[in-house]
Amino acid sequence: MKIAILGYGKMGKTIERIALERGHTICLKVNSANLDELTTENLSKADVAIEFSTPDNVLANINLSLKAGTPIAIGTTGWYNKQDEVYKKVESVNGCLLAASNFSVGVNIFFELNRKLAQLMKNQPNYTAEIQEIHHTEKLDSPSGTAITLAEDLIQSSSIYTHWQNSANENKDSLEIKSFREPEVPGTHEINYDSDIDSIRIIHEAKNRNGFALGAVLAAEYIHNKKGIFTMQDVLKN
Repeated sequence: MKIAILGYGKMGKTIERIALERGHTICLKVNSANLDELTTENLSKADVAIEFSTPDNVLANINLSLKAGTPIAIGTTGWYNKQDEVYKKVESVNGCLLAASNFSVGVNIFFELNRKLAQLMKNQPNYTAEIQEIHHTEKLDSPSGTAITLAEDLIQSSSIYTHWQNSANENKDSLEIKSFREPEVPGTHEINYDSDIDSIRIIHEAKNRNGFALGAVLAAEYIHNKKGIFTMQDVLKN
């Protein structure tokens, strides 16, 4: 399979290594130094594109991939306020897109644990919940897309919380997400339920970028020659 990597930074390089190990070829690698190579013609030569650029560039990259007819797996976050608009366009051009707030297989298992725990805690009003996320200082969006997914899944099952905030607050119906940025941290997410008598915590801590990169390549393999809109849940059920 021929892969285009849109966003050839640290993550892009890790994706390249794992893709090559799995027998694929990289036909296009784009970063800020060679944006002139990001054309419809060059993208159309790829069987699939993997997008790990920046929130400022991701929408343009999605549109270009759809124009080229190239399925795209998107790991960049910070654009979800435009998600409905993007999905309508995918459907209108009969394209293919898979977006994930986190490609890691372990994180997607963590998503399932979070949903199950939220259901169990639904009728436990003595506990208050919060989410904490820690990422490297190069991460541009805050809170992380993963933390937002965790928060929205928790809220969906909650009888207390109606929305989340990325700041301290006194509103009992507001779920707090605490964000920290530290050097060389691949990503840590923690769900904490606290009461006067005990605490319950679940934590996912990434040791390196390999899990994210492998998941991105698995996603690319899954959407190869497909049409439609997919998620990592589709990949993991495959």
